[in-house]
Amino acid sequence: MRTLGTDGLAVSDLGLGCMGMTDLYGPADKAEAIATIHAALDAGITLLDTGDFYGMGANELLIAEALRGRPRDAVRISVKFGALRDHDGGWNGVDGRPVAVKNFLAYTLRRLGTDHVDVYRIARVDPAVPIEETIGAIAEEAAKGHVRHIGLSEAGAGTIRRAHAVHPISDVQIEYGLLSRGIEREILPVCRELGIGVTAYGVLSRGLLSGHWSKDRELGATDFRAHAPRFSGDNLAHNLALVEALRAVAEDKGVTVAQLAIAWVLAQGEDIVPLVGARSRERLAEALSALGVRLTADDLAAIEAAVPAGAAAGDRYPDVMQADLDSER
Repeated sequence: MRTLGTDGLAVSDLGLGCMGMTDLYGPADKAEAIATIHAALDAGITLLDTGDFYGMGANELLIAEALRGRPRDAVRISVKFGALRDHDGGWNGVDGRPVAVKNFLAYTLRRLGTDHVDVYRIARVDPAVPIEETIGAIAEEAAKGHVRHIGLSEAGAGTIRRAHAVHPISDVQIEYGLLSRGIEREILPVCRELGIGVTAYGVLSRGLLSGHWSKDRELGATDFRAHAPRFSGDNLAHNLALVEALRAVAEDKGVTVAQLAIAWVLAQGEDIVPLVGARSRERLAEALSALGVRLTADDLAAIEAAVPAGAAAGDRYPDVMQADLDSER
């Protein structure tokens, strides 16, 4: 178990990111998704991460179905809110107004079939609404018992400070892994200064570091990676070359590329919890095995040589989905 923040949020060493079970990575198998959630819980994972806009509520409904008949207090549900989408899955900004916060939460609680969310966070900071107002609205819901802990997502260092001054922030959810190390400059130091944890998504860079990606893989129209810069043209070729360099290190260690990448994130500090986006029991089992991988100083040096900080080619997101981190302006 790891503790995030200073207000008692204890979760398993790994969390399960559920987004791909209903949205953004192409077609998914509902029965296998539920079986994967069950396998994760049975293996000791206690943190499930979702967003109310994943499948326009379908992801929350999936989690509710998977948790039916299981003790509510045995799992921590983390929910992102605020992203605005249209019928065709397009992105139309974010809404962090207090009245919207309370509206989003009411719908989430109904879909999840619960009276509280364990961690509630806006998916992207609304540039039109002071973060103090958004956090203040969540804090009001926390006072009513509807929210247990308050988090942030894709927020810059200055925003983190301002939010934390309103209410203790348990964790910042942000992309962090061997191909995405931008938080090491300002965001991670600020989180550690304030006693805020990090839930790291994208530890396998959306499949690039899975060890199973191929330059010939075809992506459907509903898979956002088809529009992501890291998966296109020369960027993809460059990034897959990094994967092959990492594969050599993994083979020397006797583990898979994915296990090595997850173990690297786990080794960056007890205040960081990687979220693995496994959509099948097979991928989940591979990820769980990373918990047994111990990296020596020599291992870490070899990994750094294979994939240096800043080595990835291409932005993390298409422009329409990119976060505006104040620390990077």
